[in-house]
Amino acid sequence: MTEALEVVGSAPVVSFRNPLYDGLQIGLPCPPPSTVGGMLAAAAGGWDRMPAHTRFAMTFHAAGSGTDLETYHPLAAPGSSTNTTIKDRDFLAHVTLTVWLTEDTDLWESALRRPVWPLRLGRSQDLLTVRTERVSLAAGPGHQGHAVVRDDLPGAAGTRMRLTTAVSPGRDHHRWDGYRYAPDGAPVQVDAGLRTATGQAVDLLPPVHPVHLTRTAA
Repeated sequence: MTEALEVVGSAPVVSFRNPLYDGLQIGLPCPPPSTVGGMLAAAAGGWDRMPAHTRFAMTFHAAGSGTDLETYHPLAAPGSSTNTTIKDRDFLAHVTLTVWLTEDTDLWESALRRPVWPLRLGRSQDLLTVRTERVSLAAGPGHQGHAVVRDDLPGAAGTRMRLTTAVSPGRDHHRWDGYRYAPDGAPVQVDAGLRTATGQAVDLLPPVHPVHLTRTAA
């Protein structure tokens, strides 16, 4: 058995823009690992207080979705002006994010109970409330369901996506990896190495700390 910290977060509305579409507000069906990593860093008080080896597994579920209008401020070269415009924005409603951390559980339990900075999932106004619980994970396969899993996990189902795993603080460097996610749940068994007491597969994703971007570039 492996001891883990289970973190269950909820938010009324969230929105994850797909950066692969330049100039468009196309939404992703789940948060990229880098977004969840940023939420953890906020709880710890910054990337310098977050262990560089931090990895987690996660599931995500939205009860609904929709499209609204948002004011869009395009970037421009210094000294030039741009016109704001109104664009459609995809959003997800009544979402639940579950994260499992198997290392540094004391640190994360303390940080998430009393976060240094507000917990946000994506945009600055998309606040997240969380609760934590110590759980035991067993070895063996489990059902994929609403898990975000690695694209190369044998037997994984769902939409194949290219998502950001890590983003530099200046947002000028990104690490992209392949993942799979099924918004309606994938009714397949996968062997990610660990599972919960209810049979949920727990697939630990790659490290999300920006320090790995520097190491790769070096």
